[in-house]
Amino acid sequence: MASQQQQGVGILALDIYFPPTCVHQDALEAFDGASKGKYTIGLGQDCMAFCTEQEDVISMSLTVVSSLLEKFGIDPKQIGRLEVGSETVIDKSKSIKTWLMRIFEESGNTDIEGVDSTNACYGGTAALFNCVNWVESSSWDGRYGLVVCTDSAVYAEGPARPTGGAAAIAMLIGPNAPIAFESKLRGTHMAHVYDFYKPNLASEYPVVDGKLSQTCYLMALDSCYKRFCNKFEKFEGKQFSIVDADYFVFHSPYNKLVQKSFARLFFNDFLRNASSVDEEASGKLEAFRSLTGDESYQSRDLEKASQQVAKQLYDEKVQPSTLLPKQVGNMYTASLYAAFASVLSNKKVSLGGKRVVMFSYGSGLSSTMFSFRLQEGQHPFSLSKIADVLDVSNKLASRHVLTPAEFVENMKLMEHRYGGKDFVTSQDRSLLLPGTYYLTEVDSMYRRFYAKISNKKDISGNGVLSNGH
Repeated sequence: MASQQQQGVGILALDIYFPPTCVHQDALEAFDGASKGKYTIGLGQDCMAFCTEQEDVISMSLTVVSSLLEKFGIDPKQIGRLEVGSETVIDKSKSIKTWLMRIFEESGNTDIEGVDSTNACYGGTAALFNCVNWVESSSWDGRYGLVVCTDSAVYAEGPARPTGGAAAIAMLIGPNAPIAFESKLRGTHMAHVYDFYKPNLASEYPVVDGKLSQTCYLMALDSCYKRFCNKFEKFEGKQFSIVDADYFVFHSPYNKLVQKSFARLFFNDFLRNASSVDEEASGKLEAFRSLTGDESYQSRDLEKASQQVAKQLYDEKVQPSTLLPKQVGNMYTASLYAAFASVLSNKKVSLGGKRVVMFSYGSGLSSTMFSFRLQEGQHPFSLSKIADVLDVSNKLASRHVLTPAEFVENMKLMEHRYGGKDFVTSQDRSLLLPGTYYLTEVDSMYRRFYAKISNKKDISGNGVLSNGH
C-alpha cells in the first residue's frame, strides 16, 4: 500500500484551540491612550486572545491534539509522524513534540517520527510540508501524519503589543483528503533579513523593524506569486490570475496587512495584463506602472488605489478568511491555518471543487505560496464534519473578556515567570473549559507538569483532575 505514491494527500481533519481569555482592541486603545481606531481600523483587529499563567504553547498543543483525536475517532496508534511548528521557545533542546508524546505513550505508541520546525511564523508550514512529503514518499508506513502549529505571540509595552494573540491548531494528514494539496503549484522565496527576530533569550519579546517587516512581507508575496503563476502556466498551459482561485488565505499578523496583500496581487495581475483586471481598474492603476519595486512598496497612493479596485474581489475571496485572525490576533505559526479554518467555518456548505491559495510568511525570512483543492470528502473526513468540529462561533462566544488592566497585569506576571522555576500556578481554574490541559507547576529543576480538566465538571464547577504528574 505504501510503496506507490499516494493520491490526493492533504488535510483529513483539523481542529483549533485558543485561550478562553481575551481583551477587546477598542478597550485596549483607550487604555493605552492611543488615538481612536488605531488598533481597530489602523490594524483592522477586533479582539486579542492571550494565555494566562495556566496556559502555554505546550498545554494548548496537548488540548488541541487530544480534542482532534477524540472528535474524529482516531486511535493514537494510527499516528506515524508528528511535527510541530512553533517559534515560542520553552526549551532550547527539548522539542514540544516530546511533551505531546504523553498522549501517545498512554496507548503504547512510541514509534512516531518528527520533531519541531522553527522559523518565525513559517514553522507550521514547514512541518505541514514535511508530513505531506512523508505520506507521498516511499518511507510512508500507511499511518497518518499529524501537524501541530502552536504559538503565544506577546510583545513588550508599546505600539506592537496589540498585534499579539495565541492559538494551537492540529491537522491530520493522509491520502484521499477533502483538503488536497495541488503539490506542483508551489512558489517559495527565502532570504536573509533582520525584520523580526528573537536574539535575547532572557526575554520572550522580539526585536521588530515594523516598516521593514511589512516591506519584506509584500516583496516575498510578489516573488512567491510570480513563481506560483509560472508553475500554473507550466502545468495548466494557461495564465493564472486571481479569478482562477476561489479563496485567498494570508498569514495575518494584523488584518490591514491582509487587505494590502490581496491588493498587491491585483496590482501584479494588472502589470502582467492578466484577465482579472477590467478596463476601469486598469485606468486607475496605469499611473503606477512605471514605479520600481521599491517605490511601489512605499507608495501610499498605489496602496489606496489598488485596495479600492480590488475591494469587490477582496470581499468575495478574502473576507471569509479574516474572522479568527481578527478575533484572536496574530497566532504566528497557527495564523495562516486559523484563517483557513475561518473559510471552512464560513463557507462549509459550498466548498466542494473550490481552489484555495495560501500564502505563508515567516520573518527572517521564509515564504511559500501553495494551493489546496477542496472536495466534500467522506465521513469522518469531510468538510462539513471539520466545520462542525471547529465550532468557531461557539468557541468565540464562550470566551471571557478581561479588562486591559487585567491583561497588563497578566503580561507582567508572564514576564516575571519567563524562563523561571519553582512556582505553582493559580488554583482557580474556573475560566478553563472541560477537556483543557493546563500548567500546574514548574519544579526546581525546571520540569513542567500539566493536568487536564476532565470532560465532567464537579459540583464546585472546577474540572476534575486527570493525568497529573
